[in-house]
Amino acid sequence: MPLAFLNRTLDQELAAIVRGISLECLVCGEFVLHRGDMIACPECGLLLQAESQLAAAPGERESRSTG
Repeated sequence: MPLAFLNRTLDQELAAIVRGISLECLVCGEFVLHRGDMIACPECGLLLQAESQLAAAPGERESRSTG
């Protein structure tokens, strides 16, 4: 049986938080609050701002840039 890695990279964790899949703070592990494009942790004060480009699918980004 092959080993399965359960740890995700920081990029994967950030993408999960921005997409709303993960609700856990990367710093302290408490639940984060989503307020528009801001993500905040009330426990440790972590603030993240989602980029609008991250929310778009890769194909959408290419079609927007090519016009």
